[in-house]
Amino acid sequence: MKTPVNDAEGYWLELYHRGDERALAYYFNLHYRSLCYFANKLIHDPDEAKDVVSGCFINFWNGEHKAESNQSIKSFLYISCKNACLNNLKQHDSRTKTQNDYYRQLAKEDNSIEYNIVQSEVLEILAREIDHLPEKCRAVFKMIYFEHKKTEEIATVLNFTEKSVRYYKAKAIELLKSSMLKRGLSDSLFVFILLILRKL
Repeated sequence: MKTPVNDAEGYWLELYHRGDERALAYYFNLHYRSLCYFANKLIHDPDEAKDVVSGCFINFWNGEHKAESNQSIKSFLYISCKNACLNNLKQHDSRTKTQNDYYRQLAKEDNSIEYNIVQSEVLEILAREIDHLPEKCRAVFKMIYFEHKKTEEIATVLNFTEKSVRYYKAKAIELLKSSMLKRGLSDSLFVFILLILRKL
């Protein structure tokens, strides 16, 4: 069966209703990384966040609930992920007072959850754009924003001059900003996302 060009989402939804595991692979690839961002924002443990998300996909595939749209599948996954994260926090008796306060906040504030969903999806889009950067720009950008290395450290590791490191950083930001603006992301929101990346 060929995927209809004008109804790709309907095609995958149909496969999902048939129990075709290609649909599971499709929805997994579509939502996994952003769900991991989302879960990690809640429980602050990247490895455990991945386990939580994997469990959500297992529940999604084995559950009796049959979604009627791609949006309802997405909603189901995020709600399942939120609930699994809250249960995870409940089960950790050794959590700190700060974590307890954070748990109570999560349980009450849906707006916070919605904000984290949006942020997770934006970070997912940004991650894809980073992967498409030219090699040297990508290497410098990742070392700055994900490894938190300083200009002189990057220059040493990559055998660049510090001037080159600054150039590739600026070029990477310029390319990312351009691609994100084309997606409708405002200039100020892009700067905000860069600040978030600094804290990951």
